[in-house]
Amino acid sequence: MKPPERPEHQPRPKASPEDIKAAKAALAITRAVADTIQALGSVPSGHLYAQLMGHMDIHTYDKIIGILTRGGLVKEDGFHRLTWIGPGKPKEANVT
Repeated sequence: MKPPERPEHQPRPKASPEDIKAAKAALAITRAVADTIQALGSVPSGHLYAQLMGHMDIHTYDKIIGILTRGGLVKEDGFHRLTWIGPGKPKEANVT
């Protein structure tokens, strides 16, 4: 049995300005969490979430950590310690 035929150039749905804004915000938040882990080098996941819980819920935090671990930037050990393994050395934390 043949698969149904599809049009050669099926139009892609256009993203609304709200969708684009939400995607940019999600990327910025993920980047900020990655930069924080990189600056610290290693941090207990619970401690990091405790600092972020006023800004996001645990499900969003878990999704961000999942993105970073699957992307090969962060590893999480059996004790829920997050360690930067991405490119480059951990950044120096700018603490003033």
